[in-house]
Amino acid sequence: MRVAPTATAGLALAVLLSGAVSVGGVSVRTAPAGAVSVEAGSTDTGSASTGSSRTGPAEPSRNIADFARQRLAWGACPAEQRELTEAGARCAEVTVPLDYAEPGGRTIRIAVSRIEARSPEGRSGILLSNPGGPGGTGLAYTLALRPALGDAADRYDLIGFDPRFLGGSTPVSCAPAGPPAPPPEVTSARQDFERSVRSARDTARRCQDQGDNAELLPHASTRNVARDMDLIRAVLGERRLSFYGVSYGADLGAVYTQLFPRRTGRMVIDSGTDPAATQYELFQRSGAPAESGLDEWAVWAARHHGTYRLGRTPGQVRAAVQGLLDRAERRPVVVTGQRLDAPLLRMLLKQPVQHEENDPVLAALVRDLVDASHGELTAPGPELESFLRLLASPELDGAMTGGAIYMCGDGGWPAGGWPKAPGTYWRNSVHSRATQPVFGPYVNGMIAPCAFWDTEPREPGTAVANDVPLLMLHARRDNNVPYEGALALHRRLTGSRLVTTDLRTHGVYGRATDGHRPVPCADRTVNTYFRDGTLPPTNTTCAPPKPTTPSAP
Repeated sequence: MRVAPTATAGLALAVLLSGAVSVGGVSVRTAPAGAVSVEAGSTDTGSASTGSSRTGPAEPSRNIADFARQRLAWGACPAEQRELTEAGARCAEVTVPLDYAEPGGRTIRIAVSRIEARSPEGRSGILLSNPGGPGGTGLAYTLALRPALGDAADRYDLIGFDPRFLGGSTPVSCAPAGPPAPPPEVTSARQDFERSVRSARDTARRCQDQGDNAELLPHASTRNVARDMDLIRAVLGERRLSFYGVSYGADLGAVYTQLFPRRTGRMVIDSGTDPAATQYELFQRSGAPAESGLDEWAVWAARHHGTYRLGRTPGQVRAAVQGLLDRAERRPVVVTGQRLDAPLLRMLLKQPVQHEENDPVLAALVRDLVDASHGELTAPGPELESFLRLLASPELDGAMTGGAIYMCGDGGWPAGGWPKAPGTYWRNSVHSRATQPVFGPYVNGMIAPCAFWDTEPREPGTAVANDVPLLMLHARRDNNVPYEGALALHRRLTGSRLVTTDLRTHGVYGRATDGHRPVPCADRTVNTYFRDGTLPPTNTTCAPPKPTTPSAP
């Protein structure tokens, strides 16, 4: 899913204009002056399941309306958030219930940022966002969207937030993992898998046994993040919430529309997934399109054989990749003294294959790895060196934690639904090799810590089916979250309009902010919607940017 590179590697590792909304089982009505009253008998679906998590003094009389009345202490943003400070943002913490079913119980904090609208006379409210993951932080993400939003950004208070237990919000941290044991000099596919099982079991133990995590972890769910978003809206005195989310962030937006349809403002969800699938099934489904993406890349690499020497035909290029993996499954590849086993190589290859602009990066990466597998690499190039730095980054373990707590805390779509039996992952991995030899073992065999999680999700996954007006975007050749999933989500969201482009990419809107070629038609459609609320009358297909493939350096 489309998030910051560290989090990506770690994981691979509504009816408008109504006056009421339910927040955690009660309905909060915000009057024009910001006064809040409580209604009973809400028909929204935002209620939480019952639970008994509570530490410290309880306040049985406190209800959600009390949270909505809190006054925020806006101040300077954290020192590490330099971009927010330079943009004139102010930061604060919103107090929310740990368990929305027990608002009188324990509370946690959500870190938020705000950049006030530049055009107050044409102000359209607040705009929140989420960069994906699960596990991606977002305190500065809405600000990062401002170049793509253009003058549409001037109409909104840009609100960033770190989801519960991530970043500057009340944290969940796991016990230190300790130095990783390197792969042995000689290995096998089965031995590689058993090491991944031991690692997943260790992650589950380190997370669940740390501090008071056993109390916190059951409340790490997408539904609770959506509830936190709605409470942020209520605290800010807004009737509706506008939102942009990509990948998991898109699914989070869809969950918000289901829980709070009458509070949804202008909602844009980019690269969402099939709401009938579990997260493990979504990973599995990415295998075939990733192989197709590798086929596309192999055609490009064959045309640039003079630069990368990987083969003069696409078949020869694919054979070079397969030979690399076959050798690594016997003897891990050694680069600057570091052993890289086949599962890690599959993960490294899957990152750049998502975007066709990364074809030169993938080719340079494979060239170095092939040389290293033959003992012929003198020094890694910048592409491989950057991946090695990422693997050694202290942020990587935290990114893995953020993903794990939501994957294990959700009761189903969008982030949960992981099998418990390790044998399931192994069998699926083996069976996938016949048709998905490069990526099948990775997406089928990536056992999550959830297989060894002691606590059970408090709620089921979210069943999405509503007619809330919103805008969807998806690339037809997205090999991270396949296009068929977007069509399935579109059918459930009957008020949606879908913008499609024929491109190998993950994330359609604002691609220029990632250094990729933009899709102007898609960017215009999103900005028009954020600017004046106008959805396309029908689904739209946008021409992809030209040229569609990059040139070799």
